[in-house]
Amino acid sequence: MEIRGGRGRGAGGARPPGRRYRRPVRRLLTDRQAEILELAGRLADRFAERAGEHDRENTFPAENWPEMAEAGYLALAVPAELGGRDADVLEILLAQERLAQGCGSTALAVLMHLTTTTAFRAAWRRTGDARAERFLRGAATGEIVLASCTSEAGHGGAIEDCSTTATRVAGGFRLDGRKIFFTESDVATHFTTVAKLDHPTLGPQMLFFGGVPIDAPGIEIVRTWDTLGMRATQSNDLVLDGVVVPDESLFHAYPVGHLDAVVGLTVWSLNVPAFGAVSLGIAAGGMEWVRKLVLERGRQHDPQVQQAFAEMELLLESARALLQRHGNEVGAFDRAAALSVPELFARGNLAKYVACENAVRIMHLALEVAGGQGYHRRFPLERMYRDVRAGAIMPDSSPAARRSFAETALDLSTKPVFEVADSAGHAARVLSSL
Repeated sequence: MEIRGGRGRGAGGARPPGRRYRRPVRRLLTDRQAEILELAGRLADRFAERAGEHDRENTFPAENWPEMAEAGYLALAVPAELGGRDADVLEILLAQERLAQGCGSTALAVLMHLTTTTAFRAAWRRTGDARAERFLRGAATGEIVLASCTSEAGHGGAIEDCSTTATRVAGGFRLDGRKIFFTESDVATHFTTVAKLDHPTLGPQMLFFGGVPIDAPGIEIVRTWDTLGMRATQSNDLVLDGVVVPDESLFHAYPVGHLDAVVGLTVWSLNVPAFGAVSLGIAAGGMEWVRKLVLERGRQHDPQVQQAFAEMELLLESARALLQRHGNEVGAFDRAAALSVPELFARGNLAKYVACENAVRIMHLALEVAGGQGYHRRFPLERMYRDVRAGAIMPDSSPAARRSFAETALDLSTKPVFEVADSAGHAARVLSSL
């Protein structure tokens, strides 16, 4: 265990030359966590140099992906046996927060790759799935970049129901529909998606497909992305027009309208909390920018400035603590045995909700302290202020998350659930009965 702390001063309390305004590092980290944070920090500092231009031009920072591949960041969640770093959930949350301090759009976009590789890692560890291993080995070398696109207009994250249809054809399925928020589509080689199958005996089923090639016939990316914030993610629409995927692309299935335990243990245990880590990282970057501005102007003795920084620090560290608790729980406990399915979803929502809402408040205070300088587009603070607003509408949105907290606290949830035991072999049963 390495303790990273101190006040960044030399002998006698003097600040080291050239590091006058470096913020003290007060986090207690293992050697491995410190190494991953250092990796993310090196990338973040380089990406920050071009983040503003991509935001202004509404363009995707594709040049960041070869750098992440070379540095091993794209292999963060790949098993060590397959050439990766085998980062756990907490390490991914730490890395994503740090990366977002440099470029929030890059952090959000590469999250699609990291969470998809994490899902493939779980499948490979559980079953030795050869399909998952193939994608993981490709991700380790940078040859494969994975993404995910499930969201639909009117269906949110489209986890319980969707309009995209799956129709049985010889050897596979035909997919037809339109998705939104296809983040990372500019560089992805393969993606996961979900469609609804009207099964003749089992009833409507949600089918999760993995490893769909981005260049498959019938796929069209429609350039719709022109937004308030997170502009450089270029999360455009995806049209699926008669896209045929083979049977082996089907990784998971469960009944429409159900809360699925496997989704709770995967998507809601990493993807959703990681949205919070990204938002918090953007806010931490904004807070640091304002801190340097305050010190340069000699405003640190202003009581109002002190009050703002006290509140920002409380918001930052309380959200970090909740994300850390979540990461530790995912790694240490059999959460399917300890929590009900609605609780699985609520726990993921809680970590994300607090981080996203705290990030918005931090940026509000940061802009107050910065004043007019923070309002100018030539400085990064106004971009960060816009970017953190996206967190509240990512799945689950803040209103939906609050509803899940109330339902679990008051035992009000009436949605049917699909337990882990039910999901075992369910995708195979769907296939075999068609």
